[in-house]
Amino acid sequence: MANIELANVSKSFGSVKVIDDLSLVVHSEELVVFLGPSGSGKSTLLRMIAGLETIDSGTLTIGGNRCEQLAPGQRGVAMVFQNYALYPHMTVRDNMAFGLHNIGMSSSEIERRVKDAARILEMEELLERRPSQLSGGQRQRVAIGRAIVKEPKAFLFDEPLSNLDAALRVRTRVELAELHQRMKATMIYVTHDQTEAMTLADRIVVLNNRRIEQIGTPMEVYLRPASRFVAGFVGSPGMNFLKADVAASDNTVARLPDGTEVPLHVDHPGSGAYELGIRPEGIRVAGAGGDPATTRATAGVVERLGERTLIHCALRDGSELIAQDSGKSEVAPGDDIDLTFDPSAVHLFDQSGQAYHAHG
Repeated sequence: MANIELANVSKSFGSVKVIDDLSLVVHSEELVVFLGPSGSGKSTLLRMIAGLETIDSGTLTIGGNRCEQLAPGQRGVAMVFQNYALYPHMTVRDNMAFGLHNIGMSSSEIERRVKDAARILEMEELLERRPSQLSGGQRQRVAIGRAIVKEPKAFLFDEPLSNLDAALRVRTRVELAELHQRMKATMIYVTHDQTEAMTLADRIVVLNNRRIEQIGTPMEVYLRPASRFVAGFVGSPGMNFLKADVAASDNTVARLPDGTEVPLHVDHPGSGAYELGIRPEGIRVAGAGGDPATTRATAGVVERLGERTLIHCALRDGSELIAQDSGKSEVAPGDDIDLTFDPSAVHLFDQSGQAYHAHG
């Protein structure tokens, strides 16, 4: 397997720039997920690596070889698309072997590669079936097998699970993670689904508005988001954001619009207007004998999710947030409740969206 290096790459469609001076290194045997909303450039970036879109400027290196001018078939990568695009009249075996026959590979080598791919994907018993006899997840595994038989330097996945139903997506996501662990292959995976990103990635590349917002492990991106965009995009439900003021006389406290004072353990530039960010699990219903209450709120919608309860609340000034309670929470809509904010879970965001986190 091989490193993939992008240096100062840009791409425009007419007058619209979709990738702007982007640089990135994907290490050998790493699974990197490109995560971002629609229009962020993630699929275009993947297609530039594959050779399906041209690179206007900058360089692409795969396994030490410059590739931006090479045809797709010369780059040593294999792509798995959202749509399976299997030949309905061919068996699984023939679908996987078709591309190898086209390049004149020997029958014995083709048979070895197909058998190896079927073993890796645990689908030996499916080789003589046709696509109509397969489930959606099995068809996607055939598409992955068609990529594996090419023995590429890297695999590129373009939202491969988006056509599957929810339960099948979960199962196939686990299979993909296991596949990466078995193959130790270099993989780039594109998705707008943060759950896929968090569960699959060695590192996540968060893309927004033609550029990289943050690169980090899943928990780095979740716990220490580089910007307000990342904080709001990653996490389900998203991070709570509240207007906050830090006074020059005491910069260890953030004052919310309803007068609540939240202790700060955050390294920040100084006094001024900020947004305070805190995830729902950082806000708890204050119980008897527990931490002192930070503020008072009125419960609205109460979501009971089994292992936890999410409580949609309104503060005294009408500001809305989501707090978390135990799965056995007794809070009901309309209840007045005391909330406690965990200072170690508080973030501040300045007017430009730059993030400041709790130290330690």
